[in-house]
Amino acid sequence: MDGDGRLTASTSGAFSFISKGWREVRDSADADLQLMRDRANNLAASFDRELENLINSAPTFAVPAIRSSSEMDFMKKLQPKISELQPKLSELRRGYSAPEIRRKVMEKWRPTRAKIGIDLSAIRNAIVAEVDERDIDGDGIIRFDRVRKGRRLTFREEEQFGDWEPFRVLKTRLRELEKRSSISSVEIFSGIKNSEFVEKVKSSLKAICNEPEETKDVPPLDVPELLAHLVRQSGPFLDQLGIRREICDKIVENLCSKRKNELVMRSLSAGEPPIIEDDKVIDELDLRIASVLQSTGHTYEGGFWTDFTKHEPKSDKKRHVAIVTTASLPWMTGTAVNPLFRAAFLAKSEKQKVTLLVPWLCKSEQELVYPNKVTFSSPEEQESYIRNWLEERIGFKSDFRILFYPGKFSKERRSIIPAGDTSQFIPSKDADIAILEEPEHLNWYHHGKRWTDKFNHVVGIVHTNYLEYIKREKNGALQAFLVKHINNWVTRAYCHKVLRLSAATQDLPKSVICNVHGVNPKFLKIGEKVAAERELGNQAFSKGAYFLGKMVWAKGYRELIDLLAKHKSDLNDFKLDVFGNGEDAHEVQTAAKRLDLNLNFLRGRDHADDSLHGYKVFINPSVSDVLCTATAEALAMGKFVVCADHPSNDFFRSFPNCLTYKSSKDFVAKVKEALENEPQPLTPEQRYNLSWEAATQRFMQYSELDHILNNESNVSELKKHNGKVVAESVSMPNLSEMVDGGLAFAHYCFTGNEFLRLCTGAIPGTRDYDKQHCKDLHLLPPQVENPIYGW
Repeated sequence: MDGDGRLTASTSGAFSFISKGWREVRDSADADLQLMRDRANNLAASFDRELENLINSAPTFAVPAIRSSSEMDFMKKLQPKISELQPKLSELRRGYSAPEIRRKVMEKWRPTRAKIGIDLSAIRNAIVAEVDERDIDGDGIIRFDRVRKGRRLTFREEEQFGDWEPFRVLKTRLRELEKRSSISSVEIFSGIKNSEFVEKVKSSLKAICNEPEETKDVPPLDVPELLAHLVRQSGPFLDQLGIRREICDKIVENLCSKRKNELVMRSLSAGEPPIIEDDKVIDELDLRIASVLQSTGHTYEGGFWTDFTKHEPKSDKKRHVAIVTTASLPWMTGTAVNPLFRAAFLAKSEKQKVTLLVPWLCKSEQELVYPNKVTFSSPEEQESYIRNWLEERIGFKSDFRILFYPGKFSKERRSIIPAGDTSQFIPSKDADIAILEEPEHLNWYHHGKRWTDKFNHVVGIVHTNYLEYIKREKNGALQAFLVKHINNWVTRAYCHKVLRLSAATQDLPKSVICNVHGVNPKFLKIGEKVAAERELGNQAFSKGAYFLGKMVWAKGYRELIDLLAKHKSDLNDFKLDVFGNGEDAHEVQTAAKRLDLNLNFLRGRDHADDSLHGYKVFINPSVSDVLCTATAEALAMGKFVVCADHPSNDFFRSFPNCLTYKSSKDFVAKVKEALENEPQPLTPEQRYNLSWEAATQRFMQYSELDHILNNESNVSELKKHNGKVVAESVSMPNLSEMVDGGLAFAHYCFTGNEFLRLCTGAIPGTRDYDKQHCKDLHLLPPQVENPIYGW
């Protein structure tokens, strides 16, 4: 009974305690549950993050190898446990955050607010029932194992919460993590420092970096090689200072003498004759520099003046070639005729699209330039005239586009000067390859976008020996000196390659000598007809000698009158017909009449005119020409040609009908020889060399367009150096290109000032085109095209 009383008293005390502190228990349970949920989430997320960092960071460390078997066994045991822990933590986080779990916990751990009134008898019965199953101490006190520490309250309710697996897993993993934390991180990483896995990672990284082991033994450049390369890169600049190219080549050769000796020894050891050309020494120097730069891994990314935003070839694989010239038909001059034929024969191959850009003159200036007062009211009308003239002579329909740019005629210079930015008349989508006929002439006053920036490849073709013309004027020596350096300046700044028709032209930077002109196919047909008549025994030539050319003193009329006047007695019976019109016609005829020379002046006409077919000898004493088109036409027609021993005639020396003289007495002898003999018929090879097909082939080769049009790189050519393939000059910054960019910028600033333009002889108002050009060519006013004045 006493025991029952004590039990009743204890139970009543427990009920009283529960009733009194129920609100506190409820609030504490709410706070504890929220705290447990937050800490569980934070702990799970933190542990997942740390574990992922530990696993992911292992391959990136370079750590020493595991030296003991015990350490190796530990790592083998550690790895599966880490792998096993990660998915269970994820499961814990997912399970704890699931809505149904949260709902069950809330239902079992706290009563709902709607049931604040609790039936204590139910709790009493539960406690009494629990007493029967739980331990009761000797004093009859029920042990709830309730521990209040902070705000946490724990119940030993195994039936309700002991079966929740995530909490047991969490406790177990936390105990394991606490044990592992006693192991020093230094011991862990020292164990995997040089493991097999890390070694494989290091090997893979080396393979990715592609470290060239064979280039580590490339010897560095010595001082003579560096100096030789500097002199070569500075060649165009030294040329501006008057230092000839031959001197620069000699300096480079002397600096590379050591390398040349090595090549000689190599040739002797290989059993080859020790003949080392200078070009081979230069190539070896380029390959040496490229190999050294390749061994360092240096790559040139471009400089201040480098422009990589250029036209890209289209998917149709057809490149665009734009030919820009300084004259147009019906002006019968070389810069009007030859670019027209070049465009036709380049377009004939159908490998590239061709555009011909020619100057447009206002109607008032057309009357000053075009013969017989021919004028055009619109560009379309002049284009029709050009195409009809061309198709009558080539025998096929040309497929190229003709565009016009504004130009103005200079009476003093007797030439057409571009007005405005000529490059803007080539659409950007077609700005691929540019051929500048007379690049110095086109760019004297060019104020616009740099040609080499807009186009991928720019080729200049020099037609005229301007220095020879200028020397004949007042203060000619001083003017020729200035023009020489201006020509060097603009051709170097605006061209990648320059072709000189003969050695009679100025030696320009980046230039090579090659005749890239042919003759009208009509003249070759005339020559074939003459040869056929001679084979039949008929007389092909019934007339003597003639001279044809524009009647200005610089076109050979001065030399002709001097020669005939000096040897008037030796050529007493010699009669010469002269065909030509020009500004100096009256003066030339007056001088010939005063000297009583046997010259018959006739009106100028086309060289293919029927009235000229019967002449046997063509006289051309001019030394101002670069490559006389009339000489080539006369040879194509099977005639004798008597011309001066001059660089402009070097291309014609190989033809047996070309008779060159070195002195005035020799001139007399050659004239008599031609009059007394019959010219030899041309061979098929000689006829081909005079044709535009051959000229186009030479042009493609010397301008390097054959490589460019075939998408072959002519800049970074692959060559072998000591058994290794080296990309020549791929990674070298080009000093010459940087200087060229600076020169182009300086020229742009100079030509933007109207006062400086006028001081150097520009036509007033040619920095921009005028209103009449806007009307004729349907252009926007220059103030709209270039809203900022002067730029």
